[in-house]
Amino acid sequence: MRFELQAECPDTGARAGLIHTAHGVIETPVFMPVGTQATVKGIPQRDLAGDLDARVILANTYHLFLRPGHELIQKLGGLHRFMSWPRAILTDSGGFQVFSLSNLRKITDQGVLFRSHLDGDAHLFTPQSTVDVQLAFGSDIMMVLDECLAYPASHEAANHAMRRTIDWARTGYRHYRHRIEESGSEAALFPIVQGSMFADLRRACANELLDLDAPGYAIGGLSVGEPRALSLEMTEVTTPLLPRDRPRYVMGVGMPEELPEYVARGVDMMDCVLPSRNARNGYLFTSSGRVVIKQTRYREDPAPVDANCRCYTCRTYSRAYLRHLFQSGEILFSTLATLHNLTHYLDRMRQIRQSILLGGFRNFLDGIRGAAVE
Repeated sequence: MRFELQAECPDTGARAGLIHTAHGVIETPVFMPVGTQATVKGIPQRDLAGDLDARVILANTYHLFLRPGHELIQKLGGLHRFMSWPRAILTDSGGFQVFSLSNLRKITDQGVLFRSHLDGDAHLFTPQSTVDVQLAFGSDIMMVLDECLAYPASHEAANHAMRRTIDWARTGYRHYRHRIEESGSEAALFPIVQGSMFADLRRACANELLDLDAPGYAIGGLSVGEPRALSLEMTEVTTPLLPRDRPRYVMGVGMPEELPEYVARGVDMMDCVLPSRNARNGYLFTSSGRVVIKQTRYREDPAPVDANCRCYTCRTYSRAYLRHLFQSGEILFSTLATLHNLTHYLDRMRQIRQSILLGGFRNFLDGIRGAAVE
């Protein structure tokens, strides 16, 4: 994997670039649709690569490890072939899901022993095993196992988790380098900066992870219940410490209006379940604010969800029809709503990228902030 920096905003930390992978070029800044179980819920790969033009999607190691299993996926040609997706795939380590299991897991310095939420069987994730699983998937970008804490956390607990995260990153990287030499894989491995909401821990973690000379770095432990201002603050503390010539990935963010804020702080990559999950729940993002489609006021509304949106849903269907589908529990609603929300996100990110390339990001950001105040 190679990162090519194309442009920077002189008034902010915003950057535009290209990530070159074995499965195509990713234009940054980029928002990655979440395909937890080798599928973005409700959306065929044809539409992801077609109208949506997604260059990279995210899949989840925990869920795919449990079902159908990395051995089967590898046997069937890897995750790209298994799900018929020709473009780049990023996989997380599964750590976030394991740590959210609470009473079903036990953490040690060696890794995390956990019980499957499906059948209760015991499994062990280690820094080495999560690398092996992701290599079996054939991921383009992989993540190191880390310890993620919920908010709030004490400084002592956050420091302990941060130290363990660093130790796991070093262990995982030693194993990764051995496996890469052995297999010839082109997969990249990103370590994850942790430290909860403490700036001193974030700085310490980032500085120690730099020794790994990784092809990219992630910022984790955000969107875990903290105020949004804290998420942005921790990002702003961390990104200047990370290499300028490597992509920076903030995990699990954010709302549409937050995307340019993270970009302004030097972020290149983001992902979040919000566009697809909110779509299934009838919550649609538009250029003029949210539309909660179940509301009675849309019962006879002939207008599209968003007249400024280019998506198939907005070109074809009325708010009244979409409300009918939602109220009736029709499966088609989830597909149409998700198409719309993902188009909104991906087009927003393309606008951000274009504004950076043309030197107008500062004005773009000010416009978004002004609209939010209004």
